[in-house]
Amino acid sequence: MKVTINDVAKYAGVSIKTVSRVTNNEPSVKQATIDKVNEAIEALNYQPNLAARNLAGTKSYVIGFIYDNPNAYYVIDMQNGILSSCKDLGYELLIHPCNAKADNICEELTKMVKHARLAGLVLTPPLSEDPKILAALDKIDANYVRIIAGANIDAKTGLAVLVNDKHGAVSITQHLIELGHKNIAFLSGDQHHESTKERLAGFTEAMENNHLAIKKDNIIEGEYSFESGVKGAKELLKRDDRPTAIVACNDEIAAGALFAARLEGMDIPNDISIVGFEDSPFSRQTWPKLTTVHQPNQKIAQMATELLIANRRAQTSEDAKIFIPEPVIRDSSSHPAVK
Repeated sequence: MKVTINDVAKYAGVSIKTVSRVTNNEPSVKQATIDKVNEAIEALNYQPNLAARNLAGTKSYVIGFIYDNPNAYYVIDMQNGILSSCKDLGYELLIHPCNAKADNICEELTKMVKHARLAGLVLTPPLSEDPKILAALDKIDANYVRIIAGANIDAKTGLAVLVNDKHGAVSITQHLIELGHKNIAFLSGDQHHESTKERLAGFTEAMENNHLAIKKDNIIEGEYSFESGVKGAKELLKRDDRPTAIVACNDEIAAGALFAARLEGMDIPNDISIVGFEDSPFSRQTWPKLTTVHQPNQKIAQMATELLIANRRAQTSEDAKIFIPEPVIRDSSSHPAVK
C-alpha cells in the first residue's frame, strides 16, 4: 500500500502541516523536527507527490529550464545542475527546448509558464539576453533567473549568474602571448550570443595590452559548432602568413579547427597552437587534448537554481553572482616554431 503524508506524520509524531513544511524546505522549522520527519520519510520510503502539491496548493514546485542551444554537452550539464538543486530543495524540473528566433517565441513561453504554473525559470543564452523575451515574462510577473555573459552587476542585472567570459578570454590569449605567439587568430561563435562579444572583447584586450596588432582578417565570424571551426581554420591555414595560434570561441569550434589542421598534415601544437573555451568533453576527447577555459556549466546551473529558489522564498537579498572562468593548460598549446 502506498505510503501517505498521514503515515509520515504519525510515525514522526508531528502534524501533517509540519511534514509538508519540511518536504517543501520551508524556513523556521527546528532542526530536531526536520531530522525526525526525514527519519520517518526514509524509514517509510515516502515519496512526496510534487505534481499533486502543485494542483492542490497555491504554490508551485516546478522549475522550468528553457534553452535554445545545439551543444548537447552544454544542455546536459545545465540540465543536471538544475536537476540536482531541484532535488535538494524539493522541486521538479520541466525542460522546454525552443527556437529563440521563432516569431511566436514570446507567446510560446508565456503560455507555457501559465499552463505549467511554474515556480520559476532558468534562462540560458540567447534567451536570457533577449529584451523582448524578458519583457514578455515580466509582463506576466514570471520569476526567472538568467545565466548571462558579463562582469558587472548593476540595477538592471536582476536575478542572474554572470559568467565573466571576457576575463577567461583575456587569460587564455595571454597564455598564448606568453608562449611567444604574436600572429593570433580568433574563431567567433554566433553573433547573437553575448558570450561571443565578451570573448572577442577579451581577446582584443589581451592583444592590445601587449601591443600586438590585430589583423582584421584574423577574426573569422562563425557559429558554435564543429563545422564552423573546420571552415574557419581552413580559411586561415591557406594563407601565406597564416597565424601561429588560434583562439576558438568554444571547444567545439576548437575541435573543428584542430581537425582541419590535422587534415592539412599539421602537427599540433608544434606547427600551430589551438585553444578553446568552456572545458567541455570535446576538450578532452581531441588529440592532443585542448588547452581551454574552465567553465563548469553544471555548477553554474546549480548556482542559478539555488539563487532563484532562495529569492522566491525570500531567504536571500542577493540578486546576482559572478563566476570567473580560468584557463586549463593541456597539450594543444606550446611555443611557436622557430622559422
